[in-house]
Amino acid sequence: MRNTPRPLWNPYVAGVLLGLGLLATFLVTGNGYGVTGATTLATAAVAGKVDPNTVAAHTYLHNLFEVGLDRWVVWEVVGLAIGGLIGSVLAGRFKLQIDGPTQAGRSLRLVLAVIGGIAAGFGARLALGCTSGMGLSGSATLAAAGFLFLIGFFIAGAVFGQLTKGLWK
Repeated sequence: MRNTPRPLWNPYVAGVLLGLGLLATFLVTGNGYGVTGATTLATAAVAGKVDPNTVAAHTYLHNLFEVGLDRWVVWEVVGLAIGGLIGSVLAGRFKLQIDGPTQAGRSLRLVLAVIGGIAAGFGARLALGCTSGMGLSGSATLAAAGFLFLIGFFIAGAVFGQLTKGLWK
């Protein structure tokens, strides 16, 4: 591992590459970016193993359980995790840490992370897509829902940022 981390990418270059990657994903798979579909499929798979009644016919998770985990979105998420790990190690930026508000202790940081994760997951299911799926892919196809999602996402971020700004000083 490097002693000095490599500098971060120029955000404009990173944005262009993200857009080109999105275009390539559309061309190769016929789908855009997305992550929450994989987590929902994984939830259905685990729930079905733990308690088969949760995936019985006519339940919310039934069709997702029937589909299984061998889907493009699951492999996309596996590739993202592996690629992110390789990239961070090669750039000398990999480290295990609990990140979050500088004025919050470790326990509060973990609580805020869990609350934020639950809220983001619920919102993603409600919106039928996460930031990458609904925001990037939806907007790339000029879908009104994609733009509405991004507007709501930024407003929610600004409001929560104002509510928690005292923890970051």
